[in-house]
Amino acid sequence: MSASAPSSAVVTRFAPSPTGFLHIGGARTALFNYLFARHHGGSFRLRIEDTDRARSTDAAIAAILDGMGWLGLDHDDEIVYQFSRAARHAEVAHALLEAGHAYRCYATAEELEAMRAQQRAEKRPLRYDGRWRDRSDGPEGAPFVIRLKAPQTGEVTIDDKVQGPVTVANAELDDMVLLRSDGTPTYMLAVVVDDHDMGVTHVIRGDDHLNNAFRQLALIRAMNEVEGEWPEPIYAHIPLIHGADGAKLSKRHGALGVDAYRDQLGLLPEALENYLLRLGWGHGDDEVISRAQAIEWFSLEAVGRSPSRFDMKKLESVNGHYIRATGDARLTTLIQPKVESALARPLAPQDIELLQRSMAELKKRAPDLNSLAASALFYLRTRPIPMDEAALRLLASAPSGLLVRARAALAAVSPWVVPDLEAAARELATAEQLKLGAVAQPLRAALTGAGQSPGLFEVMEALGRDETLGRIDDAIAQTHETTSA
Repeated sequence: MSASAPSSAVVTRFAPSPTGFLHIGGARTALFNYLFARHHGGSFRLRIEDTDRARSTDAAIAAILDGMGWLGLDHDDEIVYQFSRAARHAEVAHALLEAGHAYRCYATAEELEAMRAQQRAEKRPLRYDGRWRDRSDGPEGAPFVIRLKAPQTGEVTIDDKVQGPVTVANAELDDMVLLRSDGTPTYMLAVVVDDHDMGVTHVIRGDDHLNNAFRQLALIRAMNEVEGEWPEPIYAHIPLIHGADGAKLSKRHGALGVDAYRDQLGLLPEALENYLLRLGWGHGDDEVISRAQAIEWFSLEAVGRSPSRFDMKKLESVNGHYIRATGDARLTTLIQPKVESALARPLAPQDIELLQRSMAELKKRAPDLNSLAASALFYLRTRPIPMDEAALRLLASAPSGLLVRARAALAAVSPWVVPDLEAAARELATAEQLKLGAVAQPLRAALTGAGQSPGLFEVMEALGRDETLGRIDDAIAQTHETTSA
């Protein structure tokens, strides 16, 4: 049988079922396992629990790996695929059978349903009644399952590192199936065997698995009696994530796949990581926590026992912080595909240079990459640029001839830099007996095609002299055509 890793080494694992995307709760579980392992200098393993062949897909496996890669949750060693280890799982079940810690159960599906119907009628818990536990007279050639002969008296206490001590009476647990009648292993058996063989020392997972821990612990203790060297893992069951209304998290609350947070919502991976980290774990009043800090500070003792509430507005706020803190070159690279898609053309080198030159101003107001890309489009539009309704109103309400005089004032500016451009606009406003905004707003409309934009003079500097004056010329012509219509 396979040997486990040295007991002194911390080994955690993330074990998703590949039946869909990497959802937000799974991503947080993976993150907590990753951080705990890295904090202790241990290993973070990945196991794909693909035993449900009808629902497991290659596309789902790819989505899980893609999501973990995007979040930077790099696993150690090779990926373990649970289905490929069925023979090993069966080996353990048969070892338990031979040692008297498991038995053959020949109860038919009809018999089991009748048993459950009676239990329901008598308002008793639905659990296997052990009818084949002490029998050895099974009909020759009849199908059977292998069940664990679990303890029936006493109780078991798990010192959970999040939930605290939790005690369950053994009488509440029945003899679970280890091998089905077709010889395939059950989830419970596969999980225990794989955790042992992977050397997992700490099982960190959602608290919806807490009841499973007692069943799995009975199996571990039985194997320890059979061959020894089956150490019990340390358990930490994390409260689930709820929606803002306190209900179980669902798609209406934002329970999307990690890929949707990236592609549809335009989030940065470090922002999502930071937000997930703070969902149920804390370090004083710290809100913005880097990966290095998280690894240094992470502990299971700081994980709360109450469910966390998912707040999309808070996530967007965290993402906005990270966008403002991200380098201009990286942001340019991230939004380039989005901009090219919106413009329906590839960006030329000079376009990319213009984007990067404008990024410091653009990112000040962007809550996500999608908004950032949309706000950058006006820089790259082909003249004459389209005008939205707000821009058209600003142009129509400007004093007669103002754009012509503004163009003349700007054309005389040299060098073409923000302070000098702003000074020229202020001088014009004084001469026109107008507030600066009355001059700036029509210029903003002419240059961006919108009523709002990054700083006007930063826009002028980024566009350059020729493009700025050309766009003002277009607006002058459009205003003339509009007023003469």
